[in-house]
Amino acid sequence: MINDRRKALLVTASFLLLSMASTVLARADETSDGVARATAIIEAHRKPPVYTPAGEAYDIQAVAKGKSMLSIPNTSSNQFLKGIITREIAVGKEIGLNVREWENQGQPNQWVQGIEYAIQNKIDIVDLISGVNPAVVEPQLQSAKDAGVKVFTSHFYDPSQPANKLLEGDLPVSFYGQGWLLGNWMIYKTKGDAHAIVVKSDEVPPTAPLVKGIHDAFEKNCPKCTIVQEINVGITEWGTKIQPSVQSALIAKPNANYVIPIYDSMTQFVVPAIDLTGKSEAVKIATSNGTPFVLDFIREGKVEMDIGESLDWVARATIDGYMRKLAGLPMPKDIGVPYYIFDASNVESAGVPAEPNKGYGEDYVKGFKETWKMQ
Repeated sequence: MINDRRKALLVTASFLLLSMASTVLARADETSDGVARATAIIEAHRKPPVYTPAGEAYDIQAVAKGKSMLSIPNTSSNQFLKGIITREIAVGKEIGLNVREWENQGQPNQWVQGIEYAIQNKIDIVDLISGVNPAVVEPQLQSAKDAGVKVFTSHFYDPSQPANKLLEGDLPVSFYGQGWLLGNWMIYKTKGDAHAIVVKSDEVPPTAPLVKGIHDAFEKNCPKCTIVQEINVGITEWGTKIQPSVQSALIAKPNANYVIPIYDSMTQFVVPAIDLTGKSEAVKIATSNGTPFVLDFIREGKVEMDIGESLDWVARATIDGYMRKLAGLPMPKDIGVPYYIFDASNVESAGVPAEPNKGYGEDYVKGFKETWKMQ
């Protein structure tokens, strides 16, 4: 009888051990499969980007002749947007479009003043670029529409988000795709053991799909990876609140191995926070936009990865979309600028110091000129 009980206990114990082993192996397989998927996604974005025309070729110089455009960024201190507008001004000179920036410090009343200036001075196009929320300036949008001033947004909405109906048109960007890449980068680099602090600005509508992309990457390819804290900082407070907030989070969440400033101009405040907490070896930074000073940070070992968008390419695609609308042609469904991953292995291709139009090849410039019948 006792022997029978012992045999039963041994059988039960063996069964439990086998079950536990199977569970561990299944989890290991799940992790390795997720890492493999993440790796494939990352490798696909290491390939040099390829230019694809947004539509039929047309004479852009004939459309642009005598026209003017005022670009209003969410704040002139944002170096990513500053870089795009600088290239818009240069591209404008190539095609005969007079482009100016409306300098501002991120205050909505300054955006209002910019649109009112465009109306008073009969400027043809207003470009609300990445961060100026049309919902905040709707009365001015209506006034501009009544006055014949065409107001567009670029690099602001995710394709999943409907554009404001008072706009003449919009050129969305897959912010979700940026988040998806950021999440998969962390999975790839940590082999399925990522624990991230995310720095964001909820006041900007594209933040929501971008952060969702990170969450979805973890959910689909690394369920045990976590976002240990999300830090929300208003755009005008980046310079005062990001650094102390990140320092506090790094102390409170000692298992964090990544800080993700979702817009790369935030990194100038994240880098010193990591340095001051003595965690520069244990905690890495991955981000998105490809702003030149952040690419320099990669070369200097302060940032691990940046999802690059050629600022010159963004400028050309933005102007191309607007000119197509003025020419009576269909606007593209999105801005159409491909993402390209920069890390220590390729960042020097962007120049030393980095430049906004280097590292992405030259084919796109030739492609735009052919599309614009400038050859």
